[in-house]
Amino acid sequence: MTGSTSQAPVLVSFAEEYFAPVSRELRREAPVVGIERLGPDLAGVTLDGMGLGKLATVVREAPVVFAKHLTGEAARLPLDGVTLPAVAARAVAVVDERLPAGGELALQCWVSGQDRTGFGSAALFREIADALGASGRAVRRTGPEWVLSACVHDRGVSLGLAAADEALCGWPGGRVRLARSRDSVSRAEFKLEELISTTDLPFPRRGRAIDLGASPGGWTRILRERGLEVWSVDPGDLAPALARDPLVHHERTTVGRFLPGTPVRFDLAVNDMRMPPKLSCETMLDVARVLRPGALAVVTLKLGKGAPERTVRSCLDLLGRRYEVLLARQLHHNRNEVSVVARLAAARGGGR
Repeated sequence: MTGSTSQAPVLVSFAEEYFAPVSRELRREAPVVGIERLGPDLAGVTLDGMGLGKLATVVREAPVVFAKHLTGEAARLPLDGVTLPAVAARAVAVVDERLPAGGELALQCWVSGQDRTGFGSAALFREIADALGASGRAVRRTGPEWVLSACVHDRGVSLGLAAADEALCGWPGGRVRLARSRDSVSRAEFKLEELISTTDLPFPRRGRAIDLGASPGGWTRILRERGLEVWSVDPGDLAPALARDPLVHHERTTVGRFLPGTPVRFDLAVNDMRMPPKLSCETMLDVARVLRPGALAVVTLKLGKGAPERTVRSCLDLLGRRYEVLLARQLHHNRNEVSVVARLAAARGGGR
């Protein structure tokens, strides 16, 4: 672009296998000058005339589904001879140059690939947090308006600064860590839990939900935990605790047989069935007729080989026939998948 200027690189985190798709997405949606792969799941993206805030908006709205975390690179220390005190001192300087004195700051530290410094993310966090504390700043892991990132990668140690709403995710590098509880039914429930806990989408806390292909019941458990009455549709068994729950209605049949005959209207539909992405979306179009106006729908797109971003765009277009897509993103707990949240348009169906 004539007359525009290149900004400092934006650090973009993604799943290791999806560097090529996220690069194609970014080049399609933003004025990319160059993309440098810094680590297995980290790239530095140089933009022409676009800052971090605008890119974050583009990532959400376009959407760029394979970007998991963003921060604006403010400094990079080379690996040769780097020390923890040097990184911490530079971090304090970066913050002092850009933010008012005092106040709270979130700190995120992680390693992309092999740790060539030998620091480890925990020691890096402690050193920087202590230095910031000594300079009069309170450090939190999450919550404050501004986020300082420190990432060790193959090319050095990068320090980044972003407003919390620009980072996309409140976890270092988008790596959401969830503990498995005693009541957990399956690891698949982490996907829904991550989606609910890391976004501000209006997931209902009461009402009726339908869980498509529910067995063994991981997503049903999360929905019940939130206070929803759940219709779990699957010929397979549910976990015993769920089978005994009077507010879990186990419909031992297929989705295709259940939908035409049910008189129930739902506030939320979730679909984590293992099937081709297009078929999953067509199923959600069928589900639309049993949803209340404004109901939310969650669907996991199981991706194959090829150009996954094209598959996702095609699926979002298909869902757009009945829904407004609110979010489409590859979560940390997605494996070769993308999670989509959509809202049924009030004017397009669903009885009361």
